[in-house]
Amino acid sequence: MLFNSWVFAIFFLAVFGLYVLLPHRKQNLLILAASYLFYGWWDSRFTLLLLLSTVVDYNCALAIRSKPERRRLFLFFSLATNLGILGFFKYFNFFVGSAERVFECFGMSADVFTLSIILPVGISFYTFQTLAYTIDVYRGQTEPTRDFVSFAVYVAYFPQLVAGPIERASHLLPLICKPRHLSWDRAYRAVLLIIVGYFKKVFIADGVAPLVDTCFDFPEAFGGVTLALGVFLFALQIYGDFSGYTDIARGVSGLMGIDLRLNFKQPYLSANITEFWRRWHISLSSWLRDYLYGPLGGNRKGVRRTYLNLMLTMLLGGLWHGAGWNFVVWGGLHGVYLAVHKFMLKDRRISLTTAADISSNPASYFVKALSTFILVCFSWVFFRAASIGDAAEFIAGMAARPLGISLPYLVYAVFYGCCVFLVDYSTFRRDAETPFAFDAPRPLVGAACGLMILLLFTIGSPDAQPFIYFQF
Repeated sequence: MLFNSWVFAIFFLAVFGLYVLLPHRKQNLLILAASYLFYGWWDSRFTLLLLLSTVVDYNCALAIRSKPERRRLFLFFSLATNLGILGFFKYFNFFVGSAERVFECFGMSADVFTLSIILPVGISFYTFQTLAYTIDVYRGQTEPTRDFVSFAVYVAYFPQLVAGPIERASHLLPLICKPRHLSWDRAYRAVLLIIVGYFKKVFIADGVAPLVDTCFDFPEAFGGVTLALGVFLFALQIYGDFSGYTDIARGVSGLMGIDLRLNFKQPYLSANITEFWRRWHISLSSWLRDYLYGPLGGNRKGVRRTYLNLMLTMLLGGLWHGAGWNFVVWGGLHGVYLAVHKFMLKDRRISLTTAADISSNPASYFVKALSTFILVCFSWVFFRAASIGDAAEFIAGMAARPLGISLPYLVYAVFYGCCVFLVDYSTFRRDAETPFAFDAPRPLVGAACGLMILLLFTIGSPDAQPFIYFQF
């Protein structure tokens, strides 16, 4: 069930209509039933995996607290179950195929087999979310809940189930366990988020998708400048697609009185690569920091170990995105970027860029932001390409045929680039969640929202396109 479909609109209106009439406990039961219906819409069999993760982690967390002498055993059982499911469905064929190619490199034949495995939607997201809960209970950072319904809602909560943000139990569980109070102000903010989210997804991301697909499917047909514009358009596409999903999810959840965490904060305005990862997919980058980089030793075991931990974290973060070596290269590139920036920083710390920082030295900021964006776009080639070979061919095409520009690509890049910049900079300048000031005149906000909605229905894609991150 796609957010950008009429089926979801009908589904949510029906759920919300019942939700506002029910007391707290029954609201949670309704959300749980709606979440399983929402997830089962793709394939009802996958709801069994969701239920399995829920039951295992609910009981493991309680056992960790009630039987401290065996807490490591229960943590291991939780990790083995969740990572085993994730590994089988997402990585079985990848590792088998990789092993076969290694044998072939040594002139050996391997009798390997692959399975026709369908990847459950959003399995990477809810697996990381349930793992975080069990690990936090093991560390003593979170109290295990005995309310199974509330915990099941935490795992399966439909607004953020299939593409995040990856929520921590310390934030989301209390909001589920306690009664929610709806208000007109909260509803107003939520609706603004939803409209901006749909604008990013349907108008921007889906609007540039055909040109991006053509560019990456047939790179030999274009000159280097056009290929570079294709990468630029993909940068807009994946940002509009993923941040649009997050905005819709946060808005839908806000209407039900539950505030999901911020997951994007104008990442393409970052002045360096470290800041980019503090603004892009914030819930994943913080998860990798707390549950992978930190346990590996972080920066506590010397300089060399720090860089090694950083590279391992980003390589595994790349593999989390997809079962392909191109994703590993993408993560490795960001690992190198971050390591070089860390080396340049020495022991200095950075803070997020503000509008005042830009105003004080716009030329310096522009050079830094443009350099960061170029590095990010180069890595996007590996993320978007079907394989490392395709990515290499794409990059070689840019180098071998530097001239040649397609006018439609230039027009789309300028137009949609300006749209993203206007939405993001107006949000960034006010350090807000939407480009609209909450206290701005309602007629002005209404006119702006009306223009966005008009563009959605007149220029936006008429067909519901899947979200890119659903495949992860």
